[in-house]
Amino acid sequence: MKPLMQIHFRADIVGLSIWFGNVNYLFPASIRTPILQGLTGFASPGELLAIMGPSGCGKYTLLNALAGRLEPNTRQAGEILINGHEQNMAYGTSAYVTQDDAFIHTLTVRKPCTTRLSSCCRIPCRGQTRKRAEMTIREMGLQKAMNTRVGGWGSKGLSGGEKRRLSICIEILTCPKLLFLDEPTSGLDSAASYHVMKSIASLNQRDDIGRTIIASIHQPSSEVFHLFQNLFLLSAGETVYFGTLSAANLVTPSLFFSYYS
Repeated sequence: MKPLMQIHFRADIVGLSIWFGNVNYLFPASIRTPILQGLTGFASPGELLAIMGPSGCGKYTLLNALAGRLEPNTRQAGEILINGHEQNMAYGTSAYVTQDDAFIHTLTVRKPCTTRLSSCCRIPCRGQTRKRAEMTIREMGLQKAMNTRVGGWGSKGLSGGEKRRLSICIEILTCPKLLFLDEPTSGLDSAASYHVMKSIASLNQRDDIGRTIIASIHQPSSEVFHLFQNLFLLSAGETVYFGTLSAANLVTPSLFFSYYS
């Protein structure tokens, strides 16, 4: 098998397309049956791609492969190209949001955002740092909670959905052109899930960055599902369907509804 090529994008290009072809993945390397088998697809700037399928189908593994986060003791094959190039990722132009919302309970919403900006960006003055942080907080719909403490066990604070949006907010402070999200609605009720995904979908409507957004997601509601433009449906590490949401029910209705009915 051909070695998996490293993910790359060029910072001078507005909008980043990611294409992957015949991606296979084995973990650990001694296992003969691939966890991912011959996957091919793409994601385009300004669009949301949902990676879906039953538990254990390889959603998390595919997301990590595309984000360049796979373990070193694995066997990988296939191609992953960013704007047609096979080079390394540059810092700050991609972001990855995990399922875990880890914050210091006593901090306000604004504080972790300004701290992150100060540590990773060369912004000349504190006022500009604060302004940029507040702009991003508003993008994620957290402006009313800007001075609210995160909270935790035994103390009032943000709701689960607000904490998830804060996690996303911190990761998009550098204006990444590629955004990867691992189960962004995990542990949330239907209303909170919709607000989180609606905030994510709205990102590309508020600026001209043209983000490419890829999310693994499990059994979303109909409202959340239709916020995506494209779908990659997996089963046992293999492709069941890849294409637009509008064509998904027409092409594979029986396969699709067998997983999510």
